[in-house]
Amino acid sequence: MKTFLIVLMALCMVAVLVSLLLGLVNLAKPNHDPGKSNTLMRYRVMFQGAALLVLLVLMMLYRSS
Repeated sequence: MKTFLIVLMALCMVAVLVSLLLGLVNLAKPNHDPGKSNTLMRYRVMFQGAALLVLLVLMMLYRSS
């Protein structure tokens, strides 16, 4: 279970990084789409929330053992 959560945590962190980089690339374009930037920011916030939730569960599991 702990291994699965660690892998899930890593995937969430990679998803945050990818969405952040895609947002930066979108903003660097001369005629960027504000709607796309907003969507990418929403995804980044959701991935960060998921990563924090997984981290909380991991901390609770490691504390109990």
